[in-house]
Amino acid sequence: MAETAESALPAEDRSTLLRLARQAIELAAAGKQGPALRLEDLPEALRAPHATFVTLTSGGDLRGCIGALQATIPLAEDVVVHARAAATEDFRFYPVRPEETAGIEIEISILSDPVPLEYTDADDLMAKLRPGIDGVILTSGMHRATFLPQVWEKVPQPHQFLDMLCEKAGLPRRAWRTGHPDVLTYQVESFKETTAAER
Repeated sequence: MAETAESALPAEDRSTLLRLARQAIELAAAGKQGPALRLEDLPEALRAPHATFVTLTSGGDLRGCIGALQATIPLAEDVVVHARAAATEDFRFYPVRPEETAGIEIEISILSDPVPLEYTDADDLMAKLRPGIDGVILTSGMHRATFLPQVWEKVPQPHQFLDMLCEKAGLPRRAWRTGHPDVLTYQVESFKETTAAER
């Protein structure tokens, strides 16, 4: 689990976000709105603006993943918005059905602010990336894509990571070698449901 120590949430705040995400997914799958948020009743940390990604898996396979790269709305609201979107708007998958929700595992990733990564050439770029730590945003012209740090678990080699990120952005796989795309990095605090009480 990737974490940024300076922003680690208390366990009870994590549980609150996971509970809200599950409610959002169940309601979205049923074609309903919500959950309604009373921000004034939430802890200060959940009212502060933060960017998040919500990742859904089923049987270990990706079932939806949507998020934001810049903080614009309160953390709790951001989680609800992206939980609903991951369940119903990820173009790679059909919308989650009500009967699926019990088998879906939720992971929430809270992003730090992205920062530009200065590099001279392809070898320098590979050397400066920190596998397992850095999320990466790659931009070239109108093309942009990101991988969360969790992707390193399945793609541990920097050259493969960058090949696949270019492909996700709609670029040739080796565009990071032949061009000089803009690269930003960020870190995440990520957590999943761990007990039945969180469902």
